Amino acid sequence: MSIPQPDDNSERPYDEIISLIVDYVYDYEVKSEEALARSKLALIDSIGVAIESLARSKECTALVEPILPGATSVFGGFRLPGTSYSLDLPQGAFNMGAMIRYLDHNDAFAGAEWGHPSDNLGAILATADVLTRAALAQGNKAGIITIKQVLISLIKAYEIQGVFQIKNAFNRVGVDHTILVKVASTAVVSWLMGLDREQARAAVSHAWVDGHPLRTYRQAPNAGPRKGWAAGDACMRAVHLAGLARAGQPGIRTPPERGALGDRAFELPRPFRTWVVENVIFKVLTAEGHGLTAVEAAMTASRELQARNLDPVKDIESIHVRVQEAAMIIINKRGALNNAADRDHCLRYMLAVVLLKNGVAVETEDYQDDSPWATDSRVEQLRSLISMEEDVQMTKDYHNPDIRSVGSAIEITLKDGSIIKTWQDFPLGHPARGEETAPRVREKAIRNLGLMFSQEEVSRVMETFDKTDFDAMPTSEFIDLFAK
Repeated sequence: MSIPQPDDNSERPYDEIISLIVDYVYDYEVKSEEALARSKLALIDSIGVAIESLARSKECTALVEPILPGATSVFGGFRLPGTSYSLDLPQGAFNMGAMIRYLDHNDAFAGAEWGHPSDNLGAILATADVLTRAALAQGNKAGIITIKQVLISLIKAYEIQGVFQIKNAFNRVGVDHTILVKVASTAVVSWLMGLDREQARAAVSHAWVDGHPLRTYRQAPNAGPRKGWAAGDACMRAVHLAGLARAGQPGIRTPPERGALGDRAFELPRPFRTWVVENVIFKVLTAEGHGLTAVEAAMTASRELQARNLDPVKDIESIHVRVQEAAMIIINKRGALNNAADRDHCLRYMLAVVLLKNGVAVETEDYQDDSPWATDSRVEQLRSLISMEEDVQMTKDYHNPDIRSVGSAIEITLKDGSIIKTWQDFPLGHPARGEETAPRVREKAIRNLGLMFSQEEVSRVMETFDKTDFDAMPTSEFIDLFAK
């Protein structure tokens, strides 16, 4: 009896999705000035929120400390911003990705799936920095990776993740959206590492077949800090898989057709170009992306309450909020809020705090366990008055590629029978509010950098950011600006 032999995998073509991703990364020339300008904003915004995480969160600081005591310096390693650490590439990618994402203050992009494209910078920056330091140490000018190449990698990682997000809802089958961080980061890191196209396809194929995390840690009753380091985990895995491909590991030819979405095929409604970075939402306010407009609407309502000398606790009978479907799924929480991860994904908590702060936006520290709001009985009283429902038109506009709103409307019924109505279609940082975006993102970055650096150091960073020719600036020189 003969034993069936396995098919020769090396003779099969790669799945079309894998080739499409790799060909885009290796062949597409970024010419859009708008994309490059917004990628610069995304870079400085992401480093700023990474510094904010270290400054504001003891949990994040503990998370990124070297795993082994004393292992703070690896020769030629990644110089982790805001620290004195020089780390090996996988750990550096994990830490940078976790710092950018930890406080949920980095940029966002929505569709059938939702996510945060700047998560990819953990892998991109760590790889570019380590390879550049190695090239400089060896006198290999050709091996230096410039910040311009980092920006191109950022644009392409954003595009891969975002185009997949438009129509493919991994959340519907319980898979976390960081699957796309892993795939996008693996593709662009393969390019940065100088892998040939066959090696890059192999690396991306392994990113697709990897064990993907379930989104359990984003949902009650399991919401917790892992959602803050899930992106770092994806970044770490991406650089490892690219490294394995560089070492000669063969690829797996047909993983996507086997279905990360069960029986559904992927839908890619537009070609990979530069559209995503041009349409990403920068989080000017500190709130989960689907709640940004509701926070702004609450700030407006609070001003009207103050103008009428009304107290939010004593004078409000009820609060009704209309939102898009995604907000109903992600931030529609009742019951106990056990940690910061619970609070920053609870729209009722955000609105209650804004009203109690007399219209001042909710801030990072307001979500933490040691915040006075976390134990304030008035917050719970206001939460109990808030109801939420989906507005079908808001959901349609949210998914409409020509609108892409993130609308919310608030109706406050007062005990005297009068009603206050406010609404907001597009949040600060949305492309629809373009003229407001760049200066507000700069202000946010300067404020965040100032949490750990002197005014002189921050000025030097921003001057470099504004005036430097990034076509020629080595990544390591830029990263060194953020060393402590």
